Amino acid sequence: MKTKSDIVQDWLPRYTGRPLDQFGRYILLANFPNYVQMFADRFGVEIMGRDRAMQSATAEDITILNFGMGSPMAATVMDLLVAVEPKAVLFLGKCGGLKKTTIGDFILPIAAIRGEGTSNSYLLPEIPALPSFRLQAALMASINRRNLDYWTGTVFTTNRRVWEHDEEFKNYLRTVRASAIDMETATIFVVGFVNHIPKGALLLVSDSPMTPEGVKTSISDASVTEKYVRMHLEIGIDTLIELRDSGESIKHLRFEERPG
Repeated sequence: MKTKSDIVQDWLPRYTGRPLDQFGRYILLANFPNYVQMFADRFGVEIMGRDRAMQSATAEDITILNFGMGSPMAATVMDLLVAVEPKAVLFLGKCGGLKKTTIGDFILPIAAIRGEGTSNSYLLPEIPALPSFRLQAALMASINRRNLDYWTGTVFTTNRRVWEHDEEFKNYLRTVRASAIDMETATIFVVGFVNHIPKGALLLVSDSPMTPEGVKTSISDASVTEKYVRMHLEIGIDTLIELRDSGESIKHLRFEERPG
């Protein structure tokens, strides 16, 4: 276990219960097990890892993986996926809307603000967290085919889970002018870049945390799941199918060392 490759090839199956040769080349990441269950039901496949930290299902060269919540776990899964060298990783996350968004809206982040701290272990703080353009373009096309609308903008990623009562923090969020707040997107973008993994995200607005009446509850979250999660998942699946069938490279940057 001397190299990163040695470690992740051992740890990815240990975290998921899935052998490396049973991963698809296209990966969907989710925070909740119901996304994995809906994927498995759609394709009639088995869920692996119910007794592990991460549950997964694979069909048609696509693997969906529930990695949990928060930026440390987001960094972990993006490191572990190096073991299978995915052609694309798409994060389907939920977020809190900060501006004019309403519950059920989709946000296609063009960048993420690195407020979580985890990504600082990978890149200097001033380096922006960006998605792979080709993946985001495929997402736009998939949404447009359904005649749906979406927002673009930046998402603020934080490690802080309970902040909705903190007026000072909410004022800070207003000054950075982000469209949404979550706990994973910036980390996925940065660690994906470091690991040469094409990555993107489609976020579902699940609450409006800037007002007391908009803070997520168990009842409101169940309503979001019932009304919007299936469409969220279908857009993600169709996007990866389009990329898979196109045969195009998703990388838009040249990962190479500069001389000197």
